[in-house]
Amino acid sequence: MKPNNLQRYHVPNLERAIGIVELLADHPDGLNMIEIAGRMEIPNNSVYRITSTLVSHKYLIRDDDSKRFRLSRKFLALGYASINEKNVVELSMDIMRQLRDVTRETVLLGTLLDDAMVVLEQVPGTHPFKFMLDAGSRVLLHTSAPGKALLAFLPASEQAAILARLTLTRFNTRTITRKSHFKKELEQVRKNGYAVDRGEQLEGVHCIGAPIMNQHGYPIAAIWITGPSERVQESSFEDLGEAIRSHAQKISQRFGHNLL
Repeated sequence: MKPNNLQRYHVPNLERAIGIVELLADHPDGLNMIEIAGRMEIPNNSVYRITSTLVSHKYLIRDDDSKRFRLSRKFLALGYASINEKNVVELSMDIMRQLRDVTRETVLLGTLLDDAMVVLEQVPGTHPFKFMLDAGSRVLLHTSAPGKALLAFLPASEQAAILARLTLTRFNTRTITRKSHFKKELEQVRKNGYAVDRGEQLEGVHCIGAPIMNQHGYPIAAIWITGPSERVQESSFEDLGEAIRSHAQKISQRFGHNLL
């Protein structure tokens, strides 16, 4: 088929949707409907229908206060499934090995997908007994160190939307089950730069994690260590947390994150 013949099979609304996605990719802070219509030179009602569809399928996020639309993590997840996952793994593995050598515990890499963490890769610990998770495994947000680390650094509107959907299931007496308490926990995580899991889902298992940022200061992934509470003791949380945070920062710099 000649290239010119392909024009006959174009779908105008699909082209507009692609154009809106590409436009928003260049505006990480988001654009409102009027701004999108003006830049795309298309009617407001077309923008409304397209953005409403993309929001309903969770490809866009609409901030209720500013009325701005932004790309959601679903695009990030799709990208990870093709090229970006390879990039984030490749850019993280050597630093994850360095962290493993420092802590001797298994180091994992994951990102947010829908309302859970998904494991992308891991570097096994050097102890005879070690924790392992298969790539693709899902981890709960409210009980896990990486889940807290990512949530704490999300934009306020995106964090609030996720928290509104979360069910804080209780697993034991250490599980945070009140959203007011969970919000305070996230505030502390943001201050510290790292998050901890004090056996909040699995008895006797502690985790410490920190976010990986892109050039816009947006948390795109997290690294964390997991180990038994006898080895990863609460008395060492601060020292281990700083080590994990500093290694996460090294990866963030590779994505253009400015730490100054």
